[in-house]
Amino acid sequence: MAKQNALRREREKKVRPAEIFGGAPKLDRLVHERLRLGILSALAVNESLTFTELKKLLNSTDGNLSVHARKLEDAQFIACAKSFHNRLPKSEYRLTAVGRRALERYLDHMEALIGTMRER
Repeated sequence: MAKQNALRREREKKVRPAEIFGGAPKLDRLVHERLRLGILSALAVNESLTFTELKKLLNSTDGNLSVHARKLEDAQFIACAKSFHNRLPKSEYRLTAVGRRALERYLDHMEALIGTMRER
């Protein structure tokens, strides 16, 4: 019983994220996932990238990249232009204005989290 009370007191001492930000909004789960964040970040610093370039850059499989790219497309965070080059399909991705704003909001949120934690 004493051990349980000690553990409960220890948990009560820990700072919870909601306490830090007073119930601030949660991270954007669409952006926060590792591969989707990688796609958005890569496109933020490049005008456009092909599927093959993204796959190599992010060390991803075709299936994994296509699923995550589709989620970002559905949210209108990225746009995809499909064409053919030497009879081979070519998908070229670019970041949209909506996607850039979502990425900036996410980065601002992360910076605020980091700043708050460093102040403690």
